[in-house]
Amino acid sequence: MIVENQSQLTDFALDVMKRTPDPRLREITTALIKHLHAFVRETRLTEREFQDGCAIIAEMGQLTNDTHNEVVLMAGSLGVSSLVCLLNNGDRGNTETNQNLLGPFWRLNSPPAKNGDSIIRSPTPGTPMFVTTRFTDTAGKPIAGAEVDVWQSNDEGLYENQDERQADMNLRGKFITDGDGVISFRSIRPVGYPIPTSGPVGRLLIAQERHPFRPAHIHFLAVKPGFKTLISQVYDQDDPRIQTDAQFGVTRALVGDYRRRSDKAPAADVTGEWVSLDYAFRMEPGESRLPRPPIK
Repeated sequence: MIVENQSQLTDFALDVMKRTPDPRLREITTALIKHLHAFVRETRLTEREFQDGCAIIAEMGQLTNDTHNEVVLMAGSLGVSSLVCLLNNGDRGNTETNQNLLGPFWRLNSPPAKNGDSIIRSPTPGTPMFVTTRFTDTAGKPIAGAEVDVWQSNDEGLYENQDERQADMNLRGKFITDGDGVISFRSIRPVGYPIPTSGPVGRLLIAQERHPFRPAHIHFLAVKPGFKTLISQVYDQDDPRIQTDAQFGVTRALVGDYRRRSDKAPAADVTGEWVSLDYAFRMEPGESRLPRPPIK
């Protein structure tokens, strides 16, 4: 094929995509060509802008390593990660869902823990927090025997893989739901934190005059055969940036009640203020499989 003009170029590219044997790959690549070519025309993309864009994509790949994933950060900062999540859960976006972003800090092989255990594995300042979560199916029946990964940042907003002062796997744990579908553990109240800003994502936020902060949250990942893997975050209702998450992750269903308390705590060594969090998850029927870890 010899291209005669810019309009014909799109037709040629679409014709090639339509020859793809795999039907789903054919659908995706055809739509990709349509939207990419339309984007170039709508924005009248210059050659310099195209070159800069390619350089940014290459830089995101170069910055992605065992402890950092710039590509995931960019997808979140553009709202794409949340859109994919909401379109694929809750009756394909028609109803409320507990599903949320995986984020760039989930690791495989968190240490096994028993209900009531602490996930604090090295000296970690912060307000003591006691968490109880329940897992049910869509009819409200408890899900026993689900494997639940939990992870969060410390009181400085750092995950342990970002901070040499923290023990390996600090503030991470793997629990099994009991007969009532419950897990419980001790931790510290999380704080909001800025996403890494040393790469293209940081430059984008500066150019758009956006802050880089995520509101405080705890991550959960629950797996049980017969149920779609639940990937979620529960956000602190008192965080000042609950309305302006840099990753567009906060949904109404995932705003938790991080309750300040001064009564008798579940642990004898806790005096003064502490925090309780009680939250209920609903797992949807579907395929049980672990996502690809964004870091090692």
